[in-house]
Amino acid sequence: MANEPSPSTQDIRSSMQRRPGRPGKIEKARNPRRAMLRLALYMSPQAPALSLVIACILVYSILGLAGPYLMGVAIDRYIGGKDTAGLLRTAALMLAVYAASNLFQVVANWIMARVSQRSLKKLRSDLFGHLQKLSMRFFDTNAAGGLMSRLTNDIDAINQAVSQNVTTLIASVLTMAGIVAAMFALNHWLALASLFVMPLMFAFTRFVASFTRTSFRELQQKLGELNGIAEEAISGQKVIMAFRRNESAIEAFREKNRAVFTASVHANSYAMLLMPLTGVLGNFFVIVLASLGGWLALEDLVSVGVIATFISYGQNFISPLRQLANLYNSVQAALAGAERVFEIIDTPPEIDDAKPTGTGSRPGSRPGARIRGDVSMRDVCFGYVEGVPIIRNFNLDVAAGQSIALVGPTGAGKTTIINLLSRFYEIDSGSISIDGVDIRDMRKADLRRALGLVLQDTFMFAGSVLENIRYGRLDATDDECAEAAGMAEADHFIRQLPDGYRTMLSERAGNLSLGQRQLLSIARAILADPAILILDEATSSVDTRTELRIQKALLRLMKGRTSFVIAHRLSTIRDANRVVVIDHGGIVEQGSHRQLLDMHGFYDRLYTSQFKGNEI
Repeated sequence: MANEPSPSTQDIRSSMQRRPGRPGKIEKARNPRRAMLRLALYMSPQAPALSLVIACILVYSILGLAGPYLMGVAIDRYIGGKDTAGLLRTAALMLAVYAASNLFQVVANWIMARVSQRSLKKLRSDLFGHLQKLSMRFFDTNAAGGLMSRLTNDIDAINQAVSQNVTTLIASVLTMAGIVAAMFALNHWLALASLFVMPLMFAFTRFVASFTRTSFRELQQKLGELNGIAEEAISGQKVIMAFRRNESAIEAFREKNRAVFTASVHANSYAMLLMPLTGVLGNFFVIVLASLGGWLALEDLVSVGVIATFISYGQNFISPLRQLANLYNSVQAALAGAERVFEIIDTPPEIDDAKPTGTGSRPGSRPGARIRGDVSMRDVCFGYVEGVPIIRNFNLDVAAGQSIALVGPTGAGKTTIINLLSRFYEIDSGSISIDGVDIRDMRKADLRRALGLVLQDTFMFAGSVLENIRYGRLDATDDECAEAAGMAEADHFIRQLPDGYRTMLSERAGNLSLGQRQLLSIARAILADPAILILDEATSSVDTRTELRIQKALLRLMKGRTSFVIAHRLSTIRDANRVVVIDHGGIVEQGSHRQLLDMHGFYDRLYTSQFKGNEI
């Protein structure tokens, strides 16, 4: 459009490159039509607003075409006839046309921004909500970084295309079509000459833009490598300092930085060349129109005002042409990102409702009933990968209130048993029941409400200490949280923190020691008041003195509760009612600590090699 400024080098650069650290390759959707239709469904509730956007675009595109026409009219009617009043009226009308065009453009962009953000808000909510419903197996097979990329980079690519480029795309197409139609309406000979030049302009613009895109792809690759070096150096600063590799890290960064410098010079050089080169094309267009128009004017076949209008249209044709070439990458990246987002949304969720097993178990989980904690496992078989069994014909009966220590070498299947009891994974065959009810006949939410987990990999959320403890039971009072912390032997160190229970934890509670984080996770489990307690290496990261205090608290907590304890320290094993020794997915021995030692079998050898040095 006549009143639309030419894009700057930065505009060209931003439209052709990806964010730093992201792959430089321009990705394409496998099925762009399907991805586009599904995106359209997210925008369909905004149909009235979208119709208004299209109407505004149509209006300001037509007004943009009216400006050059009015200029031609002014030249032919008023300048040649020396009609000052008519010239002033036409100039005022042109000013009003361009002002109205800009106004409608602003309105269209404002409405489109609201439409796109509402649609993306729903898409983002659907994606995150669906992630919360997926199974543990899904998260085991999908890296967290890749999932975060769906929520950030892919959604951002869609946002760039929808909120900013949709209006530009429609306006560019309408403007180019309008210019061609207006040219033919004014003079078909000049219009035919323009049609000869326009394909050359389009081909040359795409040719130059392809070199620019290639250069920026290489730049983004180098930026990704540079960011990777920087991230590793910052994250691994302690290791770098410990092994005195500061200079090596600096040199590695310098090398990548030099590569980024070289690639950036090339990329920006091409980007800066695009502007003057397309300007040359525009001037060539003007020369062709002026030459042919001048000859036609000498033959009295066209007026000077029409020639001026054609020249203005020719100059205005460059901008939307260049924008269409640049939009290709953005649209392709958006459709590829949408496809990846919909791939996650289409993943079948974890079924939370009870499902029939055909075992004759009582249906449901008896909401409101207190679970006693009788656990029975019958012929349980399971493998994370089909055809590779981890648990084989596993049988175990645990009476309510008993504490069971699960011991065995690494990879024996101890944690897997806990995962199956929690229904993080579904068993391949056999059955697991609690109080005589098959856990597959229970809603997972009801089952897990009865379980209290303290895992080896302790996770704390960004927030206060109090909020992290209350995560075990959201309706707990501050006093109940403090009482749980006291039982977990965490109250003492919490009160020494700068703001006590109100102390804010950094990301992953980096401002606490590993042992302190484990104490908080125990307090969280105590607050939940579960019927069945699961401790997976719960005291593996605390010192001996702290462990003594925790053991006393855990003994109080375990009283009256069924407890499964995976431990590498003898103190926990001694206190258990029964020690279950697991190897290769099956039970090889079980009994009390003393009974198993007297058998001089597998447990005795395991104790001698693994536990004896840990006696306290």
